[in-house]
Amino acid sequence: MGVTAISFISVLCIFLIIGISSIRKKHDDVNDYLTAGYNTPAWIIGLSSVATNNSGYMFIGLVGYTWVAGVSAFWVAFGWLVGDWFVWQGFHRRLREYSEKHPVNTIPALTSQNPALESSPLRIVSAVLTLLFLSVYAAAQLKAGSKALHVMFDWPVWLGAVLGAVVVVLYSFAGGLRASIWTDVAQSFVMLFGMVVLCIAAILNAGMPWTLADQLYAIDPKLLDWTPDHLAFGTAAFVLGWVAAGIGAIGQPHILVRTIALRSPEDVPAARRVYFAWYIPFALMTVIIGLYARSMLAGDLVDPELTLPTMAQVYLPEVLTGMVLAAIFAATLSTADSMLLSCSAAISQDLIPRFGQSYVRTKIGTLGITLVVLVVALSAPANVFTLVVFAWSALGGTLGPVIVLRVLKVRLTRPTALLMMLAGFVTLITWQALGYSEAMYELMPALAVSFGVYFLMRLFYPKEA
Repeated sequence: MGVTAISFISVLCIFLIIGISSIRKKHDDVNDYLTAGYNTPAWIIGLSSVATNNSGYMFIGLVGYTWVAGVSAFWVAFGWLVGDWFVWQGFHRRLREYSEKHPVNTIPALTSQNPALESSPLRIVSAVLTLLFLSVYAAAQLKAGSKALHVMFDWPVWLGAVLGAVVVVLYSFAGGLRASIWTDVAQSFVMLFGMVVLCIAAILNAGMPWTLADQLYAIDPKLLDWTPDHLAFGTAAFVLGWVAAGIGAIGQPHILVRTIALRSPEDVPAARRVYFAWYIPFALMTVIIGLYARSMLAGDLVDPELTLPTMAQVYLPEVLTGMVLAAIFAATLSTADSMLLSCSAAISQDLIPRFGQSYVRTKIGTLGITLVVLVVALSAPANVFTLVVFAWSALGGTLGPVIVLRVLKVRLTRPTALLMMLAGFVTLITWQALGYSEAMYELMPALAVSFGVYFLMRLFYPKEA
């Protein structure tokens, strides 16, 4: 076994040990398994949320997109950051306050008119949407990790996905959401370390960023064009679409459940500071490394989504290569584990609530959904970036608006909420079918239509006494 493999496996074992060690804090009940006892410190939630949000999408998808698009990829990172900031600024604290008065252990329960009810049409529809799109999203994470291992070790593509699924199941079984959160913290440090190491290696081998521009221009002048080609609605609409992508966090169960797991609403500002202190430099380095890779690996890369593992293999010592690979794998695991738990919760708590009253049966649900997701990961033909952005927009455009209105405690009838979900989903599909997604990310029109349906339907509400 080579040095790279030993380094990679060693870091992976550390994650596994941290996750399993959470068993010391766990209680054998469903709420503890799904919400970590609503008692997690702010700094841990900040790091866990950022590791969960910045997944294979960043390490594999965004770097690959930068390889193709050039400097205009900065707009994607910038827009997503701005949208995410708006959500942390105005939504997360209200969500935690709402969960104080209406304790829930799943996000579909938030969409219900009465979260205490075990079953309602809204809760069931929300659970189905969660199950469908989070499964695709989790499969994209396993696919991203398997791609990285394939290019590094020449392992079969299926082996990396199976390894990721096994590791996630092991520590999720041990401590549920608490295990996921604890490993996220360790993974966040490894992810940031891996990105810093690659940045340093890129600068040492290709020169400072101001020399990079000349190299990119020599390859293709369009790589330095801040306005992507063929934008039907202009650059402003393109950026606004990615701001909406950041706002799409309002509909992501695997992210929102971490806010609910906080000790109190007063901890949200501290969690937000930790979140963005990590996220901003990471996002910048992601795009910068993608640009360096286009210069350094020009002509030597078959799949742009294999940029990071290829760079590590070519330009880093073996021990650091293994750590970077572990960082990439960590990024996928930190998202996949929480998604699998959210899918398991949707089955056991929302779709089959009697099944979910048992702690053991809830854990069995986690195993079952993991097997389904693994099959999807092994059979899905699309690239990671495509899978992630569609699943994200689908959840953000269907669940997001309804959750926002519930948290804001505005009057919202069941027919209106269901119609909002339907309108958002139809808009997403239609926008993609018309080919406008590259000009403006489909989540922006979906959010606009969904909220538009609410304001239209509100005109027909009977006057309150």
